[in-house]
Amino acid sequence: MPPIPIHPIELLIRPIEPRDDAAVAAIIRAVMPEFGADGPGFAIHDAEVDAMSAAYAQPHCSYFVVERDGRVIGGGGIAPLVNGEADVCELRKMYFLPEARGIGAGAAMMQRCLDAARTHGFRRCYLETLTGMDAAQALYAKSGFTPLCAPMGGTGHFSCDRFFIREL
Repeated sequence: MPPIPIHPIELLIRPIEPRDDAAVAAIIRAVMPEFGADGPGFAIHDAEVDAMSAAYAQPHCSYFVVERDGRVIGGGGIAPLVNGEADVCELRKMYFLPEARGIGAGAAMMQRCLDAARTHGFRRCYLETLTGMDAAQALYAKSGFTPLCAPMGGTGHFSCDRFFIREL
């Protein structure tokens, strides 16, 4: 997929590359604690955080970064839901620095991820998050996600307490 420029603010969404790994790891490690998501059971401790480009180079996976003026300011991706049904992917590690919030980057990234999920043949997209991530949950609702009462699959993120699904 080619990069997508977002206007009027000059943002670029493109597939992650190895040169982005350190920036993406730093974003995840900066943003998650901002929302109290730095203890056990959160994605901040996943082994893939330091090597996101390799982790998402696997089959049926995609991860994208959003750049502004050549600097990575956010990212998001999809991958098969661990221990889930074959047609279900998970929206993963979609985090943005404060400068990327409120300017349309989240909606554009969501669309790019959902398009990638369809391209990979998934029929449903699952995500899990945390109470207090209100702006993110508003984006999920606006993007067609509906709440679930319990988690799906086996992500290992036992500290997440909000779960959502969307038909693709």
